[in-house]
Amino acid sequence: MKPKDKPGFDPEVFLTRVGEGKAIADYQQGQIVFSQGDRAETIFYIQKGKVKLSVVSKQGKEAVIAILEESAFFGEGCLAGQRTRMATAVAMTDCSIVRVEKSVTVKLLHDEAAFSDLFVSYLLSRNIRIEEDLVDQLFNSSEKRLARVLLLLANYGKEGRPEPVTMKISQETLAEIVGTTRPRVSFFMNKFRKLGFIDYNGGLQVHSSLLNVVLFD
Repeated sequence: MKPKDKPGFDPEVFLTRVGEGKAIADYQQGQIVFSQGDRAETIFYIQKGKVKLSVVSKQGKEAVIAILEESAFFGEGCLAGQRTRMATAVAMTDCSIVRVEKSVTVKLLHDEAAFSDLFVSYLLSRNIRIEEDLVDQLFNSSEKRLARVLLLLANYGKEGRPEPVTMKISQETLAEIVGTTRPRVSFFMNKFRKLGFIDYNGGLQVHSSLLNVVLFD
């Protein structure tokens, strides 16, 4: 039986207020939210800012597995029995992040249909994105993968207008996301700029013409 919401319950409003088993904290750019190997006992919700999730292999190689934006959940693995964090979460910009205890989240999912719908909708969207990323890695060149990452960072394909990439993102980080080397990223970034696909003007400006790299061979 589907749970019924309490009268007037709004999950987005709920996630903006401090309460029992729930806290809101501000993180500065570069600050670690949690580290790979930490105990997993809470989930997180981004009110403002962007967060990078990355993993490091036993050999010390780092890979960026996701860049999350406002209204995204992360750390949800604890709900499925994950005892330690599989990745490190770092604030890519100044962030405001809600931390919710596992027990509170489980109760919300059981008791509040609106929260459950919001959370499941996010997980489904995240799963689709992961599948798209996997296909991208398997079948596309590093040039196409970089173009897709830049378009996603600039909000292409999402609701609202595309926007400048105002956060500072290094070519090393882009290489970790794309799965290639920094020199290759530098080569393609210079190529994109010469072709007029991107601009550097106090921040990275991505133009719709960059879609040509993704859509055509």
